[in-house]
Order: sequence, then structure tokens, then C-alpha cells
Amino acid sequence: QVQLVESGGGLVQAGGSLRLSCAISGRLFSINYMGWYRQVPGKQRDLVAVITDGGITNYAGSVKGRFTVSRDNAKNTVYLKMNSLMPEDTAVYYCKSSVRTTMGPAFVDYWGQGTQVTVSS
Repeated sequence: QVQLVESGGGLVQAGGSLRLSCAISGRLFSINYMGWYRQVPGKQRDLVAVITDGGITNYAGSVKGRFTVSRDNAKNTVYLKMNSLMPEDTAVYYCKSSVRTTMGPAFVDYWGQGTQVTVSS
């Protein structure tokens, strides 16, 4: 019904940059917020950055000033530009979005499958 497909993860050295993308497809009627979370083994999934349909952004304190979230509404895609990467940024990054489909009035949260980001020291 709704698919979120992430891309752009990989291995990078500390201080380097990566850009993640998440394309949303399906029977879309409206997309509310779009965002990124990350998770390391044995820990909970934490918010990294989120952007509303009005362009308001919110960041985790640990990434503020280094990461930038943006969205292209025409392409139903959200991006995460990550600069000055550190080893502690290593995690699986998940895309999440609140979507209303053509099937009904409610907004429902959907997750992507995750993409691995590894930062070497």
C-alpha cells in the first residue's frame, strides 16, 4: 500500500559526508511529517531529524549543526545530508513518514527497511 525505500548508506571515514534518500510511493493522498531515526544493536531506535509538510525541522542534539533534513514534495522524497560524520553516528538509519492514503482519512506511520551507515575512525 505504501512503500518507503531508503538509499545512500555505506562506509565512510570520520569527518566525511553521506546523503541518505527515502522515496515514498503507493496510494498516497497526503504526507505529513517525514523523518529519520537510527538504531544500534541492543538500543532503542532514536530520532535523528524530522521535517513537517510546512518545512519545520527538528534535530537530535547530537546531530544539530552537522546533519540537514530536507524534502522534495514533488518527488515524495526526504533526504538527510550528514556532514562531519563521527564513529558514534554508526547505526542503521530508518526513514519514517506519516501518510494518509487514498483508502481512508487517517494518517498512519510507515517505516522503511533501513540502511546501514558505518563511520570508521
